[in-house]
Amino acid sequence: MAQKHRITRFFLAVLSAMVIVSFSSDPVFADKKKINIRFSTWHVPSGADVQKLWIPMLEEMKKRSNNRITYTMYSGGALGKGPDHFDIVKTGLSDMGYATLSWTPGRFPLTDVLSSPIVCPAKWKGVEAGMAMYDRMLSPEFKDVKVLHINNCVMAHLWTTRAVTRLEDLQGMKIRSPGGLQTRAIQALGATPVFMPLGDVYLSMETGVIDGVVTCPALVKAFKLNEVAGFGVPTSFGCVSEGLFVNKRFWERVPEDLKPIIESVGRDAYKIAGIFDEGWYAATMAEFKTTMEIEELSPAEQQRWDDRFRKMLVAWAEELEAKGLPGKKALTAFREELGRVGVGFNACPY
Repeated sequence: MAQKHRITRFFLAVLSAMVIVSFSSDPVFADKKKINIRFSTWHVPSGADVQKLWIPMLEEMKKRSNNRITYTMYSGGALGKGPDHFDIVKTGLSDMGYATLSWTPGRFPLTDVLSSPIVCPAKWKGVEAGMAMYDRMLSPEFKDVKVLHINNCVMAHLWTTRAVTRLEDLQGMKIRSPGGLQTRAIQALGATPVFMPLGDVYLSMETGVIDGVVTCPALVKAFKLNEVAGFGVPTSFGCVSEGLFVNKRFWERVPEDLKPIIESVGRDAYKIAGIFDEGWYAATMAEFKTTMEIEELSPAEQQRWDDRFRKMLVAWAEELEAKGLPGKKALTAFREELGRVGVGFNACPY
């Protein structure tokens, strides 16, 4: 009798194990698993990008997934320097992250078109135009990652330690450039572009190592550059090309029912957070005017700057064409996509 009970218990144990294995391998059961996103960005931990954009975005993913998506934040230099952040995601050091593409010159040659001198005060519009360009012609440059969005950031302006009202004032000035087409734009205006980490700009401006910086209002605020820049020229240099990316191996492990949540929230991050839009831009520039002299160029002077920008873009496009890349087509396509979201591109030569 005892042996019979042992045999029965044995078969029950085997049956239970088979049931567990069956449920574990069932796609519906498997899709209920949780994932933790290791998120990376070079943005400073206390800045608006982390506190008012990335954390709200990740919290929205968590909310829509009924807490099946969690996250760990690695901001600032936690995982590497600013230019390293695309590779931080690509290699799997993080699962998802934000990277500035213009900081790695020559690596994304066509995507540099997003850093053209356009007039875009809202980052969600940059995402719409950027993703339209991704669909039209930029996707081959991103085979190593899953793209949630690419964009042209909010337009960058010129912030200096002395007044600039005309081209002649820029001669001999050393201006920190974020890379991309803004380096060429600074050169086209007669100044000398200097590349350095944003964290070094404050002291460099304070001590006279450089005379100014081209960057967007968000980073002026995040790095407190308004404390050392007494003057601002709110003409648009465009801004850097950037994007939100996911490691491919991680993406393959994400349950299928969670992928649409990540894609939707990642694509609409700026709309969801309600930041870096026209209202935010206007309020930030008004705040800067309380401590800095911010003067727009006269219409005639703006035309002179735009003429320089157009010549710069022609030269850039011709260099790409010589390498077999459709530079002219990229500029034309970008102008068309910007027009669809109401963004101006007066400097476009085509």
